[in-house]
Amino acid sequence: MTPLVTAAVLFAAVTHASWNAIAHRITDKLVGFTLILAGGVLIGLLLAPFAAFPAAGAWPYLLVSAVIHLVYVVLLMTSFRLGDFGQAYPIARGSAPLVVTVFAAVFAHEVPNGWAAAGIALSCAGLTGVALWGLRGRRPPWAAIGAALATGLSIASYTVVDGLGVRASGSPLGYTAWLMIAQGVAIPAYAVCCRWRRETVAVLRPFAALGLLGSALSVSAYGLVLWAQTRADLAPIAALRESSIIVGAAIGALFFKERFGAPRIAAAGLLVVGIGLMLHAG
Repeated sequence: MTPLVTAAVLFAAVTHASWNAIAHRITDKLVGFTLILAGGVLIGLLLAPFAAFPAAGAWPYLLVSAVIHLVYVVLLMTSFRLGDFGQAYPIARGSAPLVVTVFAAVFAHEVPNGWAAAGIALSCAGLTGVALWGLRGRRPPWAAIGAALATGLSIASYTVVDGLGVRASGSPLGYTAWLMIAQGVAIPAYAVCCRWRRETVAVLRPFAALGLLGSALSVSAYGLVLWAQTRADLAPIAALRESSIIVGAAIGALFFKERFGAPRIAAAGLLVVGIGLMLHAG
């Protein structure tokens, strides 16, 4: 993995944690995700005319990914509703990289070498430490943990599907634009047609600016990851991307008054070592 790819994925990690924090900040989760996804559709429509149309071989992946993303959004909304941000976000993201490693080996024939495997394992250990620290001193909320783990499985699934799809597309920007369009329609359509109807504008207006900021961060984060997936193996990128958990834990401590503590600092250290090993492998 080159320094440029590493920098892009690390920046994506920061923007990803930031848009998830925005989604958590908006109390009505359906309002938050409606704004973020609708904004993603708008950004996709603006980008599409300036990007190459994805090759035909990419469209099965793109459409499957759109469905998986829909499942992911529903599960993520449930996770945020049931658990703290500093708990749900690390469990959801931290459970994904190991699954991606297995899926990438099976479906993309990408078996990590010794350095990369050690880096992925250490990174996952650090991510797991952050998640477990979120449970310290409390009875585990099993419903929230289950939703977060299911979210992690959906993350691993769309990561591999999109990794294969963007490589077949011939255009990371075009794939990103059309994925935002395809995945972003269902939740806003449900909200407008089935829940809010006439009062839609009144419900959305107080959070419009925040939601659109979340959209821009979300598209930027995933667009960078999709580009990186055309330049490096899927598993190291997935593990590196989940350094967003450290950012998310810091956001939880600063803005949501959730605990950070020495164990999370130690977990962050493991993550940094793991990233170093993955870079050595590249």
